[in-house]
Amino acid sequence: MDETIARLHAHLRNIDRYQKLLKTKLTEVEMQYLERRLSEERTAVAVLHFGTPAG
Repeated sequence: MDETIARLHAHLRNIDRYQKLLKTKLTEVEMQYLERRLSEERTAVAVLHFGTPAG
């Protein structure tokens, strides 16, 4: 259980970091990369929290 909580916190920190980066001046490629990573992190949180990917 502790490992799951640690993983959840890591994903949430990544989400926070990516959201902050998206507010900065980025190229289109950088923005697309961050949006993709943000989506992946949110999916990982949903899997850890609910046991299934969010649709």
